[in-house]
Amino acid sequence: MSIISVRDIHTQFDEKIVHKGLNLDINEGEIYGILGPSGCGKTTLLREMVLLQEFTHGNITILDKSLSNISQVNAQSLRRDWGVLFQAGALFSSLSIEENIALPLVEYTDLSLAMINEIVKFKINLVGLKSTDSKLYPSQISGGMKKKAGLARALAMDPKLLFLDEPTSGLDPISAREFDALILKLRDMLGLTVVMVSHDLRSIYDTLDRVAIIDEMKIAYEGTLSDVATSSSDFVKIFFK
Repeated sequence: MSIISVRDIHTQFDEKIVHKGLNLDINEGEIYGILGPSGCGKTTLLREMVLLQEFTHGNITILDKSLSNISQVNAQSLRRDWGVLFQAGALFSSLSIEENIALPLVEYTDLSLAMINEIVKFKINLVGLKSTDSKLYPSQISGGMKKKAGLARALAMDPKLLFLDEPTSGLDPISAREFDALILKLRDMLGLTVVMVSHDLRSIYDTLDRVAIIDEMKIAYEGTLSDVATSSSDFVKIFFK
């Protein structure tokens, strides 16, 4: 079942054309990768999906809601159904780890402080952080811990969808593989659909069920990695050689 549908997406900034008719479908429960060369518009497409960037033409449907001319009410409803992990974690430097994770719950729910604290403790444990880490600030933790803290915040509202922008970027090889294993575990445990932008070839092969590869402003290939050799894209041939 398709949970995200991208149809004829065009994106243009002044004279620069980024996307020229993208089409793809993301199925419920899969880990789906958006791949392509630098500057091809991978993160731009991700930002369009999470309502941080407007596309020029076309439509994106997520959880049966069209993003074209979406109302504020429906937009807010959708935002509660997804979590986003930005490339550098995007933690608020003035808040502790537990305060960062609690923020969506404080802003968007009427839960008691005691209940929020229990949820935060659970999410911290879920992503593999220690309870003692919760009082630390972003400046006091490693890059891998920042990613895990950002992931815990993305999961705070029990989303159906998880968007990841270069989740292993900046991590050492061991931490990157641990993060890949964590994503697989969370997908299975929580029944998530995961959309990931990545250029980490090992992560791509270890985690992704299907991929869409953007090249020359269009989708050069969509499908499983086992069939990627069928693509005629020069980028695809070089990247997956």
